[in-house]
Amino acid sequence: MPGRDGDAPAFLTGGGAMGAAMRARPWSGSVLGEPSTWPQCLRSAVGLMLGSRFPMFVAFGPDLGFLYNDAYAEILGDKHPAALGRRFRDIWAEIWAEIEPLIAAALAGEATWSENLPLVMNRRGHDEQTWFTFSYSPLRDDEGAVVGMFCACTETTGQVLAEERLRASEEFNRRILASSADCIKVLSLDGRLEFMSEGGMCAMAVEDFGLIRGAHWPDFWQGEGRGQARAAIREARRGGTGRFQGLATTARGTPRWWDVIVTSIDGPDDRPEKLLAVSRDVTATREAEERVRESEARFRQMADAVPQIVWITDAEGRTEFFNRQWTAYTGAPYAPTTAAAVAAAHVYPDDAQATMAAFGEARRSGGTFLVEHRIRSAAGTYRWFLVRAEPSRDPVTGEVVRWFGASVDIHDRKLAEEALLALNADLEREVVARTRERGLIWQLSLDLLSVIDIDTAAFAAANPAWTAALGWPTSEIEGRPYAELVHPDDVGASLAAFDAIRQGSPVLHFENRYRTRDGGWRWLSWVAVPEGGKLYSVTRDVTEEKERRAELEAAQEALRQSQKMEAMGQLTGGVAHDFNNLLTPIVGSLDMLQRRGLGGEREQRLIAGAMQSAERAKTLVQRLLAFARRQPLQPIPVDVAKLVTGMGDLVASTMGPQIRVAVDAPDALPPAKADPNQIEMALLNLCVNARDAMPEGGTLRISARAETVGPGHRTTLRPGPYIRLSVADSGTGMDEATLARAVEPFFSTKGVGKGTGLGLSMMHGLASQLSGALTIQSRPGLGTNVELWLPRSDAAPDLAEPAPQPSAAASPRGTALLVDDEDLVRMSTADMLGDLGYAVIEAASGEEAMRLVRGGERFDLLVTDHLMPGITGTELARALRHARPGLPVLLVSGYAESDGVAADLPRLTKPFRKNELAARLAQLATP
Repeated sequence: MPGRDGDAPAFLTGGGAMGAAMRARPWSGSVLGEPSTWPQCLRSAVGLMLGSRFPMFVAFGPDLGFLYNDAYAEILGDKHPAALGRRFRDIWAEIWAEIEPLIAAALAGEATWSENLPLVMNRRGHDEQTWFTFSYSPLRDDEGAVVGMFCACTETTGQVLAEERLRASEEFNRRILASSADCIKVLSLDGRLEFMSEGGMCAMAVEDFGLIRGAHWPDFWQGEGRGQARAAIREARRGGTGRFQGLATTARGTPRWWDVIVTSIDGPDDRPEKLLAVSRDVTATREAEERVRESEARFRQMADAVPQIVWITDAEGRTEFFNRQWTAYTGAPYAPTTAAAVAAAHVYPDDAQATMAAFGEARRSGGTFLVEHRIRSAAGTYRWFLVRAEPSRDPVTGEVVRWFGASVDIHDRKLAEEALLALNADLEREVVARTRERGLIWQLSLDLLSVIDIDTAAFAAANPAWTAALGWPTSEIEGRPYAELVHPDDVGASLAAFDAIRQGSPVLHFENRYRTRDGGWRWLSWVAVPEGGKLYSVTRDVTEEKERRAELEAAQEALRQSQKMEAMGQLTGGVAHDFNNLLTPIVGSLDMLQRRGLGGEREQRLIAGAMQSAERAKTLVQRLLAFARRQPLQPIPVDVAKLVTGMGDLVASTMGPQIRVAVDAPDALPPAKADPNQIEMALLNLCVNARDAMPEGGTLRISARAETVGPGHRTTLRPGPYIRLSVADSGTGMDEATLARAVEPFFSTKGVGKGTGLGLSMMHGLASQLSGALTIQSRPGLGTNVELWLPRSDAAPDLAEPAPQPSAAASPRGTALLVDDEDLVRMSTADMLGDLGYAVIEAASGEEAMRLVRGGERFDLLVTDHLMPGITGTELARALRHARPGLPVLLVSGYAESDGVAADLPRLTKPFRKNELAARLAQLATP
């Protein structure tokens, strides 16, 4: 019988719905028996369970009778309320295999627990997958024996589902990243790599990300991409989006182009926590775009090379392209416009309407656009053109998308047609009509119109334009054989053209030369059509056109020659610079051996011979530098008249008795801006060349004149005042082939061992370096005249002052800081400075010298090479003079490196001897 609340044990008082259910349940015959018989341990556990809001149950006795509270009733679902008092195993038979080990452990006296145990529950009228975490504790009687177990549980369904969603999301993201060909990276806020997707590692050929983790991402980019990557990081850190395209190299060394987007990954406080960089390989796109650009450039080059007008419009007639010939003919630069606007602005008014009507019909029919009209030239004249355009269609719709057209100059053909029509009309109307029409054509045409008998090749008729062009009266042309007026070199080709005409082939744009009455020659271009045994022709005088074309070819050849000489100059200049560095320790060492008189007489002869060869090498290098325009020059105002007059006796003594030397230089000649030593050497070289060209004797004339050069002068110099120094001889002269190569380095006609071939090339380089020019006129058997053009100086020539002589005694002079990156040059120079009384501190670079200075090294003089890796000698001198104003500085140079060299820095040219170094240092000491 069900019990009443008043009869229920105290531990069953309260407890919510489950407490009421326990009080109302008949317990007799159950596995637990009447509650009044329950032991104290069970009563305590039940009281604790019923008083808790957390899901709990108790399983007691050998059969584990099942008791639970209200919170646990929801877990049972449709098993409640029948589960109350039943055996625990019968209630959870479906998961018994999973929980039996836990229950066995609890009954054995061990507290256990099961985390996230899956249960299918029917809590809302349908089965529902849930998860719970259970903790099992042994229930002991008063003697400590285990008589059951006590369980508290917590539902973890929400947590498990959230974790599963997170895992699914992470797996989804992993698959997305793995399948993406983009290179997806996570960066720290300072741009260091923390993650790279599998697709990114594949794209970048990275096999082990650990090798690059933590690397600075902008360092992977080349050129401008490095700065763009840093800017993108800064923009993303500000909350924006950084985007750029740059060039980066894969781990295999393959350069690839990437389109990059950098954004921020915000943290919980909505502030950037990480950076996300997504790079997409756009190499193929860039290469395709480059191929398109190259294709467009090739198309434009081909179109510009066509001597006719080429154009493109869209389907509506809006212009998209005109080639260069359009501007060359009309004088109008290309600008987007319409076909109607072009017709209105450039087509002859009487032809414009018919042109647009033909284009409209072509657009309607989709067929070929074909019309003839006249187009105004830049000079305002009109010429006939045949215009033809074909439609280009969309491959899918078949609709016309643009027109590709060409306008071909047919003016000469039209004139020929008009002339032939007029001639035919003349023949049909007999003598009177023929005379009248022929007179109109003959008198008004500026072209040379003629009729030639094909059989005799003689002129049957010629219009007055022939007289205007060639000077021959028509009476002296008509009846005259064609070949009598043709240039002898063109007779064969002209007669061959006549033979082709006799066989029925017309000759178009045939050209030959015709003799004028005054003995000259004019180029004529023919358009001829045979008819009835006669050759009807329209001829144009194209002499000026041919001359312009020849001038253009000459200019192009001059440009090629200039580029060749410039390239040779750069090569020889670099070689000469290296030779100077090689010669410096050689000359210095030989000079020291000579001065110290080491060895016996034989050894001194060998040293002298070696020094003589070194000096010849030095002279050769100077000539190479002169040709390359790299020789050290000290341009000053030079009295050329005084220099030439002073050298007269020296030149006369070297020429020999068979050569008469004449010097012509007015006293009032303005000064030239030049290096007097180099000018003297150049003048001597020219005189020696002139002497060699007059083996049987002759006259050598040296002259100097003030000249004013205007536009188009043969020197190609800028207009202005110049001094012309010329050396003319009456010797053998040069042919055109020799003259064309005269200034090339190492070209010589003197034979092996008789010249270096650098004389004229040296003077050409000297003149160019002084902003002047070298010109040569020569004819075989008549002699040669070489002119050196020098810029005129506005300043007066300086009076020569004797250079200070170095002291012979090597008394102590202080400490010199010597800087040169060439070890042998530095060693040789250090020996010379030591002999001159200096204590020497050596440095192999500008950076090393700066470290010595900052370390407290004291010195009284700086001797430094100019061209060195890193800090140049000029930069070093400026830095030290800034710290120590007035510091004596000597700049040692292999050649005339003028870039960045201050004018106030004294220089000494390599190679040099001890006395040259001493003299230059003495000049530094002179106030």
